Amino acid sequence: MRIVIIGLGTIGRTVLRNLSAEDHTITIIDENKELIEKLIEKYDVFGVVGNGACMDIQNEANTQDADVVITLTRNDELNVFACLVAKRLGVKNTVARVRNPAYRKQIAEMKDDLGISMVVNPERETADEIFNIINLPSVTRIDRFAEGKVLLVEIIAETGCPLIGESLTSLGRKLTSKVLICAVQRGDTVIIPSGSFTIQEGDKIHFTADTKKLGEFLREANLVKSPFKNIMIVGGGRTGFYLADMLSKKKYVVKLIEENEARADELANVLPCVTVLCGNGTRHDLLVEEGIEVMDAFIALTNNDEENMIVSMFANKKKVKKAITQIQSDDLFGMLDELGIDNNVSPKSIVSSRVISYVRALANTRGSNVLTLYRLVNGQVEALEFAAKTPEPIYNRPLKDLTIKKNCLVACIIRNNEVLIPNGNSMIQLGDHVVVVTTHKNFDDLSDVFE
Repeated sequence: MRIVIIGLGTIGRTVLRNLSAEDHTITIIDENKELIEKLIEKYDVFGVVGNGACMDIQNEANTQDADVVITLTRNDELNVFACLVAKRLGVKNTVARVRNPAYRKQIAEMKDDLGISMVVNPERETADEIFNIINLPSVTRIDRFAEGKVLLVEIIAETGCPLIGESLTSLGRKLTSKVLICAVQRGDTVIIPSGSFTIQEGDKIHFTADTKKLGEFLREANLVKSPFKNIMIVGGGRTGFYLADMLSKKKYVVKLIEENEARADELANVLPCVTVLCGNGTRHDLLVEEGIEVMDAFIALTNNDEENMIVSMFANKKKVKKAITQIQSDDLFGMLDELGIDNNVSPKSIVSSRVISYVRALANTRGSNVLTLYRLVNGQVEALEFAAKTPEPIYNRPLKDLTIKKNCLVACIIRNNEVLIPNGNSMIQLGDHVVVVTTHKNFDDLSDVFE
C-alpha cells in the first residue's frame, strides 16, 4: 500500500516504525528537515519537508496516489485540514489525530464533511483503557473484540492466586465457566501454552472470554477483588481530565493533583465532582497528606516517565491496591517488571495498534480482513480479529484436523453474535469472526494462521 504520514512526533515515529516493517511504500511529511533526513535513512522511506496541510507539499509527496493519509501532528486543526486537503486530492482513506476535548462531539458529527475516515485520540483512548482496568480490579489490562462481545484480559498470578500450580487441562475440568488462556509472559519469555502448561507465581496470563461471562469466571476462580472507590490521579493533562471525568460520573471518589495553578483552576471548574489540588504530585509529604495510603488506585499521568515510575513505586510501597503508570519511552519497558510496576499504559502503542489494524484491513483484498489488532507483552504478541468473508479450505473442518502454525492459537470464534471458546472439535465457518493470538508478525489474513 502507498501510505503518507504527516507529523513525525513520538506517535508518528511509532506508527512509522511499525508500518515500515510491513512492506508498504511510505512517504513522510514534517517541517523538521533534520528529522526527515534521519528517518529516510533509517527506514528507507520517501520524505518531504514542509507543512503537511499545504496542498503544494501534498502534491510534492504525490499524496493523490496514496491509499491512506495519516495525520499525527500535535495540532488538531492542522491534522483536520490536512485530511480535507488529501480528500480534495482524491485520497479515499484518512486518519486524523484529534485530541482537544472541545472538538470531540463535533468531530464525530462532521467526520465525513471533514474528509476523515478515522479519528484517533491518544489521551482519550488511554483514559478508556485505565478506566476499564479500574472497573475490574482483578485485571491489569482489558481489550475488546467483536464490538465488545469478546474480552482479552490480562491478570497476574500473584502470591496466593488459586490458579498457581494448575495446568490448563486441570483448570478446564474444574471450572464450568469457559475462557481460553492464550498467552503467558514468564519473565522475558512469551509462551503460547498447550494443555499441559502449568501456571506459576508471577506469570502474566492473557485469556479470552465472553464479555457476559467474565464476572462468572473471576468469581468461580476466586479472583474477584473488592470494588475500588477512592482514586488518586497525578497529572492534569488531557488524559487526566478524561479519566477523572469518567470516574467521577461513575461515583468514584477522585482526587486529581496538578502542578500548574492555571490548569488546576480550569480543571476545578470543569470537574465539579472531582477534588482538584494544585501541587507537585511527586512530593512525598503532599501524597501522604492527601491520603495515598487509603487509596484503592493511584494513576501517574505526568509528562515525565521517570516521575511516573517513582511515584508508582511509592504507591506500591504504601500498599495501594493498584498503581497504574503512563510510560512513553520504549527504553523503560524492560525495567518495569523488576521494579514491580505491573500496570502500565502507553498512549503511542495504543494509537499505533489502532492505525495498523486499520491499514491492514485496507490492504487486505483476499476477503478475510483484520478488523481489530492489539499488541501485548511490549509488542511481542499480536491478538487479531479476522472476518471470514470468502470460502477457504480451512472452513468447516475441526481445528484438530488443521495444521496451525507454531506459536499461533485460535482464541475465540464469534458466530451470529454468539461467543464460542474453541476446542479441537470447533470449526470455523463462513461469516465468523475469529480471534487469533500469535507471536508472528504481519498476519493480514486468516489463512496466514494455518500451514
